[in-house]
Amino acid sequence: MTPHAPASPIAPTTGLGSLVADWSDEREVFRVPWGKAMMWIFLLSDTFVFSCFLTGYMTVRMSTTVPWPNPSEVFALTIGGATVPLILIAIMTFVLITSSGTMAMAVNCAYRRDRRRTAALLLATALLGATFVGMQAFEWTKLIHEGVRPWSNPMGAAQFGASFFMITGFHGLHVSAGVIYLLVVASRVLAGRYEARGDYGIVEIAGLYWHFVDLVWVFIFALFYLW
Repeated sequence: MTPHAPASPIAPTTGLGSLVADWSDEREVFRVPWGKAMMWIFLLSDTFVFSCFLTGYMTVRMSTTVPWPNPSEVFALTIGGATVPLILIAIMTFVLITSSGTMAMAVNCAYRRDRRRTAALLLATALLGATFVGMQAFEWTKLIHEGVRPWSNPMGAAQFGASFFMITGFHGLHVSAGVIYLLVVASRVLAGRYEARGDYGIVEIAGLYWHFVDLVWVFIFALFYLW
């Protein structure tokens, strides 16, 4: 009687079994916290919205036959009897970029489980964001006082008012929402809500949102104030 050959200790996996095995081996790649994944999806959708707004703005500006207002004149401030172009916008941009730095430091402190510094840096970021919104409100008030409206503009093309108020207002709404969001997260960090479970992932999620808002401003700054 011929003895049977010993069975192989490892049988090859084919078909559906192979697919399941491959998926199991790579499952670490897909282990992203639910909140972080949802924030990325939101930011991608918001990127599409801002892209549509800015593309529409560029299309309107290049197609209008009426001269477009000169940003150096429209956004100038008179300081000590001298007209300084874009000074307010430069300060606003500096404030927002600085807030991006404090937000990055807050995330770093959160990784190190430094509760007090994380909360302090989140509050500093929120304060800088609120300062930006306040300066933007001043800018709007100045333009409205000079006669700029969504439907009219004494300085040139009427489309300027509509596009400016819509896009900067939409961005300002995002900054305002971010300030409220940061204040809520900071208060919870300070109260030790995330200390027990040792998970400060919410700070990183807030950082993703805030850096996105800062990045969008760079494009708005380039297209509205420098072009």
